[in-house]
Amino acid sequence: MRETPLTRQLGIRVPLICGAMYPCSNPELVAAVSDAGGIGIVQPLSMVYVHGRELREGLRWIRAHSSGPIGFNALLERTSRVYERRMMGWIDLALEEGVRFFVTALGKPDPVVERVHAAGGLVYHDVTTRRWARKALDGGVDGLICVNSRAGGHSGELEPQALLDELRDLGAPLICAGGIGDERRFVEALEMGYDGAQLGTRFIATRECRAHEDYKKAIVRADAGDIVRTERLSGVPCSVIRTPAVDRLGTRAGPLTRRLLRGRWTKRLVRTLYGLRSLRRLRAASLRGTAYRDLFLAGKSVEGVDRVETAGEVVRRFAAALQRQP
Repeated sequence: MRETPLTRQLGIRVPLICGAMYPCSNPELVAAVSDAGGIGIVQPLSMVYVHGRELREGLRWIRAHSSGPIGFNALLERTSRVYERRMMGWIDLALEEGVRFFVTALGKPDPVVERVHAAGGLVYHDVTTRRWARKALDGGVDGLICVNSRAGGHSGELEPQALLDELRDLGAPLICAGGIGDERRFVEALEMGYDGAQLGTRFIATRECRAHEDYKKAIVRADAGDIVRTERLSGVPCSVIRTPAVDRLGTRAGPLTRRLLRGRWTKRLVRTLYGLRSLRRLRAASLRGTAYRDLFLAGKSVEGVDRVETAGEVVRRFAAALQRQP
């Protein structure tokens, strides 16, 4: 298998990350990806509030069912002091349980970097532009998850090649996040110059993922043209599969909301309220399917997903495609 900075740093065989997803990152999925040679990322909100596992017990269950390392996702947006304390407590708990790879997003990674580096671990940070990449590197992160315009959920604005060109001189490992649903796109990302790839949508359509079958079928049926961006879930553009529910909800925030989102102090309040509402909606849609409301996060990688299969089959198929390259 071709080595990259990602595989060397983490001790994994395949430069492939199963990205953290709310509400879809259940322990069985994380374990399956890590056991197959990639690395699965634990999303603590999903673990605790969607899949009903106490975090320490869930981490130990994954470790018992996987031979490879696992990662941990820390969303750092400053919504409340209670949330901040809880997240830092979860990070400390994950370190106690031997997790040494952390993926941070939304806020300043500095306090996570301090904790994780003290334990000999690594931190990668989600970025969409050079500005945020430089801030993350100034905060001490070890690598960058490069979220492009083809990603699901909160996507970036730049295509994969343009984002790589903007960041490649920064001297950090770069992971392509967005638009990779099949092995061809995976190989292309590494040939382009990325050090690995992070997949989300592709792993929702797997047998281990506990998302509702309606969600998985929607991914298999969709193509890139079915992915739209809506501001009505979190206050910032979010990529979803276009469905009747999305059409009814609309994709643009109202004029008052848009004005509040521009305010320095009101932005946090609006995004917190939006976030709480969208977490409930996405959790219900993921677990109950179209019987509730079809709000399905997904990226343009749906164009490469034509069936539901095991997570291990995905990892092994991608690895085999990479091995065939000269």
